[in-house]
Amino acid sequence: MRTAAIVGAGPIGCSVGLALRRHGVVTHVIDADPEAARRAEELGAGVAEAPAQPADIAVIAVPPGQVAPVLAEHQKLGTARVYTEVSAVKVRLYHEAWAHGCDLTSLVGGHPVVGEGGSWPREPREDLFEGRPWALSPTDATDILALNRALELVALCGAVSVLLDPETHDRAAALVSHAPYLIASLAAARLLDGDESAVRLAGQDLRAVTRIADGNAELWTDILTANAGPVADQLDGWAAQAGLLARELRDVARSGDPARPERLRAILRSGAAGRARIPGPWDTPLD
Repeated sequence: MRTAAIVGAGPIGCSVGLALRRHGVVTHVIDADPEAARRAEELGAGVAEAPAQPADIAVIAVPPGQVAPVLAEHQKLGTARVYTEVSAVKVRLYHEAWAHGCDLTSLVGGHPVVGEGGSWPREPREDLFEGRPWALSPTDATDILALNRALELVALCGAVSVLLDPETHDRAAALVSHAPYLIASLAAARLLDGDESAVRLAGQDLRAVTRIADGNAELWTDILTANAGPVADQLDGWAAQAGLLARELRDVARSGDPARPERLRAILRSGAAGRARIPGPWDTPLD
């Protein structure tokens, strides 16, 4: 890879530019706000101008609802030979790209997993993607050259490629990110019903459980509604298990028999086993 275009001069786009420039890739930063592109150039993320010739790859790093129209625009301009993006939902992306008349053969959906506390990073870093999973979601229409170029991009950024078709990606994201964010938000929102003396008892465990609830509500509303079906399926599963546990605990409260809650013990053991499956920390190789 010799050249790349970064469309969107936010923290993710600039981090991609910084990572690629470490390897000698000539990067161009394009943004609807010329001042944002100029600041990206000052940071060293790339030159603040479109490439004179089609770049080897373009990374569309704009808000999720803007990806399809921006992609269509740059495909018409011939900004690059291959395109990828960084949004958290893939099925909607491909539907919207098709509706905007985009060339799907040159598109590889992408999703770098770099969230911090429910939000994407606020500042660009050249090592932002080091050791992190980066999902790539080609379709049957995706050209092999496009996929190989996207794989090269991920490797140059220091991330670990995870290949998932769009439907599988969205179900996985609902399981490991989208539904847990909602659950954390629900847990944090319950604190609004507690009086001050109760909230003062909150410790580090509660901070850990609710940490990701401190995210951008508008961005997360867009993500959650874009992946509504898989997220709803996850919530149905949570609700069913929560209902069973509530009934069991009420039985214990009525009977006074602490030996009864076998389902509770099983869930707690399963929780520990499930947490053990989470790869990391980020500075160690991922399976």
